[in-house]
Amino acid sequence: MNKAVTELFTVNTEQTYNVNWGEVVTKQQCTYLERKCLKIRKSQPEVSIGSCSVSYGKDNSPIIICPHRLLERNKIFTDCLHLLTLHEPGNDFHVVSELTIPGGNVDYVLISARKNRVMDFVGIELQTMDTTGTVWPDRQRFLQSVRVDAPLEEQLEKKSYGMNWKMTAKTTLVQMHHKIETFEILNKHLVLVLQDQLLEYMQRMFSFGHIKGVRTGDPMHFHSYNVKQIDRFLQLELTQRLSTDSAGVATCLGLQAESSVELQDIITQLEEKMTETTLLSVFPLNTEQIAPTEEI
Repeated sequence: MNKAVTELFTVNTEQTYNVNWGEVVTKQQCTYLERKCLKIRKSQPEVSIGSCSVSYGKDNSPIIICPHRLLERNKIFTDCLHLLTLHEPGNDFHVVSELTIPGGNVDYVLISARKNRVMDFVGIELQTMDTTGTVWPDRQRFLQSVRVDAPLEEQLEKKSYGMNWKMTAKTTLVQMHHKIETFEILNKHLVLVLQDQLLEYMQRMFSFGHIKGVRTGDPMHFHSYNVKQIDRFLQLELTQRLSTDSAGVATCLGLQAESSVELQDIITQLEEKMTETTLLSVFPLNTEQIAPTEEI
């Protein structure tokens, strides 16, 4: 049985004996969006494709190809709650989509609000893999294998799909480079949510050697997830967190970081004023009351 498509309309394709696949395909529902799947065929706008993830690579592990798949259980949002550093008990949480900022749009924003006033917020950008070719023939062949009427055009019989690793990774980092400066200026956080395989590719192909571990104070955060089989279901699992700033993202791309002239002027003045006597100590050193030690 062909299992290239691992999730169709959010249902694990391993569930072939207790799922009415004809009904699933007819309804075309995305359970994460609670509405009809938004991925449609250009030649048939009334038909949703519904492919959430596909198997790929030597181990045939699931690769997420639809960003809405990342909305499962709202986990990506609860995993960002700690970045709402101004949140207080009693505040409400909100999630809004499509925030327009200088440098582009942000997919989602997690908000801490009190009496409908924003107290703090975190930007959340979703990135899944772009494919080359088409997944449609594999989708149709799977449905045929579970006895659902799924005609396949002759010209697509031999078509297949691949993963556009290089373009996806580079485009994502360039977009983050444009957007993170706004969040850094506002002293807010921006989180890139992606699958672990994509982050691992970025770490291999781009300059990530300077990014080690995570610091809450950094404006740019990477949250990577894998897809783990639990009983009959495929679920997201947070596997790695990293953080950096706008200069760090620029370094990933091999770019020269652009620093603010005003900020650099302040830093220069401060560095000129720093001496041994300006060091902060639990017991301040009063140099005027210490007599010079006599040499013996």
